[in-house]
Amino acid sequence: MLRAALITSLLLPTACTGDESLSAYGAAGKEWKLQSIDGAAFAAAATLTFPEPGKIAGRGPCNNFLGRQTAPYPWFETGPLAVTRMACPELEAEDAFLKALQEMTLAEVSGDVLILSNEAGREMLFKGGG
Repeated sequence: MLRAALITSLLLPTACTGDESLSAYGAAGKEWKLQSIDGAAFAAAATLTFPEPGKIAGRGPCNNFLGRQTAPYPWFETGPLAVTRMACPELEAEDAFLKALQEMTLAEVSGDVLILSNEAGREMLFKGGG
């Protein structure tokens, strides 16, 4: 009974807004900086933000992107991303970042750590900042 009340109290704030996506569960309001993909350090700069419910945005090493992220937490799905198309020396790293991002299906937020993963064992680790 106590457990059901606790779960209800945790879910109630998001139920009122209708947002069940990752942004309602600790991802909003931070810029998430990619640290690693599949355990390997990501040397280029790449970020991820959740600017409003159901939206995802960020910057790869070369380009900005924007899309939708409406899957209910803890699931994660980007849908198609609109990406600017500027060339730079790190275009290969950007392609790896965007491809991995679109393959992720699960999300976990714990404080300033965001982990995106999928059933195939792939993982992206982000650190958050204000």
